[in-house]
Amino acid sequence: MAGSDSVLLQVVDYGKLALSSFLALSLAKQLSIIVILPFLYSITWQLVYSMRKDRPPLVRYSIPWIGSAVQYGSAPYEFFEECNKKYGNIFSFVLLGKTMTVYLGPKGHEFVFNAKLADASAEAAYAHLTTPVFGKGVIYDVPNSRLMDQKKFVKGALTKDAFRTYVPLFIEETEKYLRDSKNFQIDKNDSGKINVMVTQPEMTIFTASRTLLGKEMRDKLNSDFAYLYTDLDRGFTPMNFVFPYLPSATNKRRDHAQKTISDTYLSLIQKRRANNDIQSRDLIDELMKNSTYKDGTKMTDREISNLLIGVLMGGQHTSAATSAWALLHLAERPDVQEELYQEQMRVLDNGKKELTYDILDEQMPLMNQMLKEVLRLHHPLHSLFRKVMRDVPVPNTSYVVPEGHHVLVSPGYTHLQEKYFPNPHSFNIHRWDNDSASSYSVGEEIDYGFGSISKGVSSPYLPFGGGRHRCIGEHYAMAQLGTIMSVFIRKFQWTFPDDATSRKSVPPPDFTSMVTLPTGPAYISWKKRTN
Repeated sequence: MAGSDSVLLQVVDYGKLALSSFLALSLAKQLSIIVILPFLYSITWQLVYSMRKDRPPLVRYSIPWIGSAVQYGSAPYEFFEECNKKYGNIFSFVLLGKTMTVYLGPKGHEFVFNAKLADASAEAAYAHLTTPVFGKGVIYDVPNSRLMDQKKFVKGALTKDAFRTYVPLFIEETEKYLRDSKNFQIDKNDSGKINVMVTQPEMTIFTASRTLLGKEMRDKLNSDFAYLYTDLDRGFTPMNFVFPYLPSATNKRRDHAQKTISDTYLSLIQKRRANNDIQSRDLIDELMKNSTYKDGTKMTDREISNLLIGVLMGGQHTSAATSAWALLHLAERPDVQEELYQEQMRVLDNGKKELTYDILDEQMPLMNQMLKEVLRLHHPLHSLFRKVMRDVPVPNTSYVVPEGHHVLVSPGYTHLQEKYFPNPHSFNIHRWDNDSASSYSVGEEIDYGFGSISKGVSSPYLPFGGGRHRCIGEHYAMAQLGTIMSVFIRKFQWTFPDDATSRKSVPPPDFTSMVTLPTGPAYISWKKRTN
């Protein structure tokens, strides 16, 4: 002990001497040291890292801590492509102080999505980012076992029988929006111009609220409520991945939106409980009746409210962005619009039949192919992460990803590779002529606690993720999107506007959020079909 105390005292003395020497310097020299030391540390760390044969190659960077954040944040797919050419499918880069190991392609999908819980954790990667958006006690703010239970609670409202009741409500809400929204008012106007980044988030929230939350909640909503979900969306930024509680204007709007939406849902839950009015009308009723974990603990009403936000956000991400991209691609391709219109007329007998879930799912291959192609071109999330909980060897390599680092996979990048999808950047719905189903199901199935899903994730096409965190709302999203687009196609023809200030082609993606959206404003001009 005496020897240890002596060493400690020496360290303290050296520290005091270094501090006094530093303080004796001029201010200019002090500032120079403060600036230079991080650069020296960064250069030394990169040099030592590059000498290790058990680490994936590191993307060189100049600015300490920032790393490759600018290149990755502004154009992730271009960044991945450059790194792939230089380093191969497996490489690491620094993102705002965190070391991210990327594994591109189907083997990367397998490595990350099917990783053991003890090796790689989505909860540890995302909790600090998602909890301010969804709220406490749900999604990634709980252990994985409880998240699997929550997915099981929700999945009861996502059955084929439920979808059969939802499609007429999707139609009703979409047509109501087209009549009443100032963006259309089709009873008064035969044509108009809309910003799809305004109309599609609104339409998504209204249709989702009507089906999942019931008529009473839908009647409380207006366009301002849809903007609250947009404010929540903007909480998913690369900066918030590191600093989720920065007192920025964006985060203040995020926090206001979260509280407002959660309070709105909570008030309806409490009203139903007070009136003993719990039936089987919607997801709210289902969660009020069935939200007890396997250990006997019940979700609180606030947690149910927060879980409803998480469920609606899933729909907001996929359906709002995907329907916007679909409208933009079809504005550029009137020939595809016409193909889809002819399919609608043929299947629905020139409008004599009502659209149903079974018709949409089984008799409209071109519609499913169009949506599938849009999801291929524009994966809703360009990157998916896991935090490494213990050292993980990368199969068939000498690499080991150390504890504390993150692994990153990008199905959206794979979707755009020539080797899997010839001419990958072209919008071609007929590349799916022999496979018009909504998604791949590869290999054996496994039940993570919320029902059986495909275990295989080695497909090059994974628009809804894979493994235990695969999106459970895939089929709901396809029904919602298919219905909205069916109504659009039968009622309208649309193109890009003729005015000088509007784009005449599909806009590039905006990656400032972690959700891949069209760069706004994104306008189309519509006119009612004459028949």
